[in-house]
Formats: sequence, structure tokens, C-alpha cells
Amino acid sequence: MSLRSFLVKRIAYTLVLIGFVLVFNFIIFEAMPGEVGALYACLGQPRVPQAVCQKLMQEFGYGQPVWVRFSDYLKAMVTFNFGISFANGQDVSYQIVNSGRLANTLLLLGTSTVMAMIIGTVSGVFVSRKRGSSTDTFSVVSSLTSFSLPTFFTGILLIFVFAVFLSWFPSGGTYPNSWDILGYPPLGQQIVIRLEYLFLPALTLTLFSYGSFLLLTRATMMEALSEDYVLTARAKGLGERAILFKHAFKNASLPLITNIALSFGFILSGAIITETLFDWNGLGKWLFDSIGYKDFPVMQAMFFLIALSVIGANFISDIVYGIVDPRIKYE
Repeated sequence: MSLRSFLVKRIAYTLVLIGFVLVFNFIIFEAMPGEVGALYACLGQPRVPQAVCQKLMQEFGYGQPVWVRFSDYLKAMVTFNFGISFANGQDVSYQIVNSGRLANTLLLLGTSTVMAMIIGTVSGVFVSRKRGSSTDTFSVVSSLTSFSLPTFFTGILLIFVFAVFLSWFPSGGTYPNSWDILGYPPLGQQIVIRLEYLFLPALTLTLFSYGSFLLLTRATMMEALSEDYVLTARAKGLGERAILFKHAFKNASLPLITNIALSFGFILSGAIITETLFDWNGLGKWLFDSIGYKDFPVMQAMFFLIALSVIGANFISDIVYGIVDPRIKYE
């Protein structure tokens, strides 16, 4: 099968999968009981006129036949016009893009994912050739420990050490609250201060994530290093660094591609616990607050975007497979 035929087939499968996601996402929230948004607004304010309540009900789409709601839902999802939030009556799409939440989540998750990927992968490559040594044992134990600890425990520990005891970094937030009142400082100063606020939550997520990359890289590399072509490369007198990265790592990288793709695929989901702990104004904290309020439009939009990201990441990883490993046939 040619690359073009494979792409057409994969795109068709992807579109079908997105269709299933759309239907399932609609059914989930239709099955939830209660006309939450409108009733919260009316029951929370006894003096709200009935006409206002009826208008809210109409805006939230209640009282219409299910096929009308499904049609409106499909139009909203396809056009990325996700409707109005129950919590504040603002446009959901506007809150995702223009509130800074999307940029903050991409900054936090992007930084921590890249750092975890680099640290874990490079460390895994080097410890794979020292199997059973003290370095290998320490790397495995430390990565398992950091991966097993809950992020809220690691975050609280880092806050106590670096924010409370040493006072090196702020304990939470994305930037000082005074900026909203007094205005923003020069760009260079903004970058430095934003990095200070980014350090602790990014470190928390990096410590939690790098272990999976290290352990997976170590396992695939040890298998690759036992192959005959590695013995042949050593017999030819190639250097150890060339053998590790140019020969063994290239053949051991396929499982890593999937892991990396999924890590970036879930980036829009945010880090709910970490963002909430550090009061980081991102999509994860927003989703957590929306769950507490039962803000269905926000949750529905976020679940759809997360699913799209994961599907897209898997699609890209399938293409990268064939580029990295020519032995893979497009079948």
C-alpha cells in the first residue's frame, strides 16, 4: 500500500472515530439529570423574574426535542462555537482562547512534557548500557519513586521547601495580582517573573512524568542492545555513543513515539491537580471548577477538544512510524 492510500484510509478511520466521539460526548451529558445551569441561576436568586428564567432555559437549549439539541450540538462542536457557560454566561470558546487559560496550559504542560521527555529519554539511553550497576539501580528506584508519588504531595513538598522555607519562588499563581491593578512591567521583567511562577508547577509535573520515559527507554534500549546488529557495530569498532544513539536508539524509539504522542495529545486536558494546587490559571483548573459547578458546556467542549487532541496525536504517530522505521509497511 502506498503512502497516499494509507493516509486516505487513516483519515477515513479518524473521521469515523471523531463521529463516535461526537455522539458519545452528546449522550453523556444528555444522560445527566437536571437542567443545571438555568435552575442554578433561578433557584439561587428567588427574585429573578420568570421571564428571565425562561430566557436562560432557552439559551441553554432546554425544552427542545432531542434531535434539535443534537443538531445544535453538532453545529457547535464542528464550528468550535461551544455556547454559553452556566457559571458566568460568557462564551466558552472566548474563555478558552482569550482568557489566557489555553496559553498558560500550553506553557506549563509543554515545558514539563519536553523536559520530562529529554531527561527521561537521555537518562534511559545511558543507564541501559549499565544494567545492574549502582547508577542503573538508583535511576530506576528514583524514577519509580517520583512516578509513584501523587502530584499534590510532590507539589506541597516543593512549596514548603522552595516557597515557604527558602522563599525562592512564589507558592502559586501565574503572575503577581498587582499586575492587574498597576499594569504590566517591561517585557524582560515579565518573562523573568513568569518563569519564577512557572518553576514549581513545571518541576512537579516533570518529576512525575520523567520516570515513565526513563523506564520505557531503558527497557526498549536493553532489548535493542542485545540484537546482532549491535554486536556487529561493536565489532567494526564504532564508538559507544554512536552505537547507542545512531543504531540502537533509532530501532528502540517506536514505543517512545507512542508515549510522546499521547503525552502531547493529553496536553489540553491540563494538569487538574497541579494547576489547582498552584492556582495556575489553566484549562485543568478551569475544568475542575466546571465539574464542581456542573458547567456542562465547558465540560462538553473540553472533553471534545481533549479527544480531538488524542486522536490527532495518534494519527501523527502512525505517520512518524513509517518515517523513523522503513521496515514498517503501510498496510
